[in-house]
Amino acid sequence: MVLTLEACDITKRFAGVVANDGVTFGVEPGEIHVLLGENGAGKTTLMNILYGLERPDQGDIRVDGLPIYLGGPADAIRQGIVMVHQHFMLVPVFTVTENIVLGLEQVRKPFRWLRQLGVLDEAKPKRRIQELAEQLSLTVNLDARVGDLPVGVQQKVEIIKALYRGARTLILDEPTAVLTPAEGVELFGLLRKLAHQGLSVVMITHKLKEGLAIADRISVMRQGKMVGTVKPADATESMLAEMMVGRKVILQVEKPPLQAGELILQVQKLRVLDDRAQVAVDDIDLTLHAGEILGIAGVQGNGQTELAEALAGLRPIENGRIEILGHTEAGATPRQLMEWGLAHVPEDRGKNGVVKSYSIAANTALCNYYKPPFAKNGQIRAGAIARQAERLIAEFDIRPTNPNYPVGSLSGGNQQKVIMARELSRGARLLIACQPTRGVDIGAIELIHKRIVEARSQGMGVLLISSELDEILALSDRVAVMFKGKIVETQAIAKVSRDRLGCLMAGITQ
Repeated sequence: MVLTLEACDITKRFAGVVANDGVTFGVEPGEIHVLLGENGAGKTTLMNILYGLERPDQGDIRVDGLPIYLGGPADAIRQGIVMVHQHFMLVPVFTVTENIVLGLEQVRKPFRWLRQLGVLDEAKPKRRIQELAEQLSLTVNLDARVGDLPVGVQQKVEIIKALYRGARTLILDEPTAVLTPAEGVELFGLLRKLAHQGLSVVMITHKLKEGLAIADRISVMRQGKMVGTVKPADATESMLAEMMVGRKVILQVEKPPLQAGELILQVQKLRVLDDRAQVAVDDIDLTLHAGEILGIAGVQGNGQTELAEALAGLRPIENGRIEILGHTEAGATPRQLMEWGLAHVPEDRGKNGVVKSYSIAANTALCNYYKPPFAKNGQIRAGAIARQAERLIAEFDIRPTNPNYPVGSLSGGNQQKVIMARELSRGARLLIACQPTRGVDIGAIELIHKRIVEARSQGMGVLLISSELDEILALSDRVAVMFKGKIVETQAIAKVSRDRLGCLMAGITQ
């Protein structure tokens, strides 16, 4: 069969690093082809080449079996190749119609004598957009501002935008990253309908369950090479994980029975504003005990970020009360909270978790560099910091192993390991872990999950804030669901189903 889109023996180097090493990959007409791989495996580079964002150093790109040249995304779109990025490329203040026709506007001249002026002709594009929406059984208000639409609807706008441009191959980068489970199921139904109509779909994802659920074929990349392509019927999650990492991976978290201790976190009627002075956390109550993991589930953007920042002393509270480890937080600085026994894994590791220009060793000592044994008489003891770093590098499998290596040069997964090593090694009693495995590969996920459960077993209380429902279900003892700044329900994890959590994350409480 002639492939709709094919990458043939693609090689791409960046400053001596081989991102793609002789990679061959293709998608058939009407096929959904899932591409898996760890961070840095070369997936995004390959897709950027297929979309014209990068030029290969070696190899060919073919459409319908014929070699083509892609000088940029415009060339790719002309060939029927359209990419929907993980972070949507939509203009929030524009309407649905304006976003879809952006760059392809049709102008009508109302008066012959106004030759230099034109008025955007929306009638004809609207008819075409409505036809596309009806073909897919989608209901979208074409006059609505995109910024006012739910994330799931914005993604549908991106797909209609791709089809409006004549897409024959649709490339999706982590398409369910910001969706509820129900929205993910709806998206998969839409993709399957598009495939039945002959559209070729390439989907990048790190979620093994999703790949097995939606794919016609699954390809796996590792360290810049294509290591294999399988049919979902012939694959398992464990098999795919081993292909990705190159070793066996323990996917099931072994968690001892809950042994909850004293109350270490109490939140009462907490109200927190966001950066626009709008209410982000709306009069919520929470409790957390030692030796317990409380998961905060929800689609990103429902107040979780502001909640974590308020608890960590990084954002002022508008109203309410926070008691941490027997202390009332009001006005406490991040250092005071740290001295009380709070550890914090921030959502944005690059901005708030590490100092990129500092070494691995220096980053592991950021919270206690001023205390013995790392300082004496006001002088930092570099030897003691280096010895701690060497121990943590070994315990947390941080690579490279040189403690003097700058953290900014590490992969995202290894930066996250540095943060986890620092926060879990200093005797804290309460951990706020925000999106602890976001953007890290499956091998690092395995290690981070194991360390969080070990901390729980040693009596640490963990507030786990994650948009990954599988992570919440695997690690939590109790789960609270946030929607539009409120806690809509809190339950023991054994009493709540995946479907129920998905409904709650979408605001459906009945």
